[in-house]
Amino acid sequence: MGETNDLHDFHVIIPAGGTGTRLWPLSRVARPKFLFDPLGQGSTLLQSTFDRLAAIAGKDHVVVSTGWRYIQQVREQLPELGAENIFAEPVPRDSTAAIALATAVLARRHGGQTIVGSFAADHVIRGAEAFAESVRQAVATARAGYVTTIGIAASRPSTAFGYIHQGPSLAARIPQAPSAREVERFVEKPDASTAQAYLSTGEYRWNAGMFVMRADVLLGHLQAGNPAMFEAISHIADAYMAPPETRDEAVDEAMARYWPSIEKIAFDYAVAEPLSMSGGVAMIPGDFGWDDIGDFNSVAALLPSANERNVKVIGDADQVVCLDSAGDVVAPASGRTIVLLGVNDMVVADTPDALLVAPRARSQEIKSVVSQLQDEGRDAIL
Repeated sequence: MGETNDLHDFHVIIPAGGTGTRLWPLSRVARPKFLFDPLGQGSTLLQSTFDRLAAIAGKDHVVVSTGWRYIQQVREQLPELGAENIFAEPVPRDSTAAIALATAVLARRHGGQTIVGSFAADHVIRGAEAFAESVRQAVATARAGYVTTIGIAASRPSTAFGYIHQGPSLAARIPQAPSAREVERFVEKPDASTAQAYLSTGEYRWNAGMFVMRADVLLGHLQAGNPAMFEAISHIADAYMAPPETRDEAVDEAMARYWPSIEKIAFDYAVAEPLSMSGGVAMIPGDFGWDDIGDFNSVAALLPSANERNVKVIGDADQVVCLDSAGDVVAPASGRTIVLLGVNDMVVADTPDALLVAPRARSQEIKSVVSQLQDEGRDAIL
């Protein structure tokens, strides 16, 4: 097919490591959100992400970067993923290290001109053709030397996402990517009034954390901007190229020696934001449906109402009884029946060992609850 020929040099990295603390107690350290199916689609978030990207790049061009504790679960959920295409971290070091290590190994396997794309495991995307077209244009833009992101059309003045300020068109420079725009800057999650101002200009898009770039461009920037990380990643990537009979031992030794000292920093801060200041970042507008499964509100927005009063149920709706209640998000994951009487706009998540009750308006703050539980030493329920 034409898509396969166009993207012969394209390899996908799926970072799958976050524990999804804003979805606690459903999402846990032992079973984070990307390993389950919060929307009842019949496949987990990780499986859906893999299928979506494998359809574009090919199954053998997809790798997953995850934590050591999740290797077996990833293998069980993605049996078609070769063992050589799973990169496992002993401890989390945020997205820069995860993306850089996979990129360094792919560059050694396929050459520095290889195009790599990082797509998180916890996104929900609707509109497969529109998404594939955005990826194709991002790959063409990456071949021209840009670190390329896909900017999502902002449908509301959200304070939960960072934003991308789009600049001039790059279509004349990159004919294969007629939608490409230079990125003026990345901006942090704004307050409500600032988000509304961004929306009204039509010049800002949501930053979904999707990045496509040539391997040598990323590794070159990393070497210049963070030489210590580059050196550590290079040693570990070299170990991945050892002969098959000694590879596991070589990787384990390199990980133990170099990984713990790597700086913990997000890709946006380490690469995208500083590079955008010199005009090195481009954006492809993504006009497909997109949602980040970040908290209970974002899950609820994707679920049908269980009754005429807009109660949303994550799981079995037969386990929830509502009387004079509206606008709630309920997750019956314990096997018990949950009865709501006069309860409005609340999150109720019931699991066998923990129960969360919180206002929907404070869904983003559930992360702080997890931090407090950690401080109190309640690790058994995290």
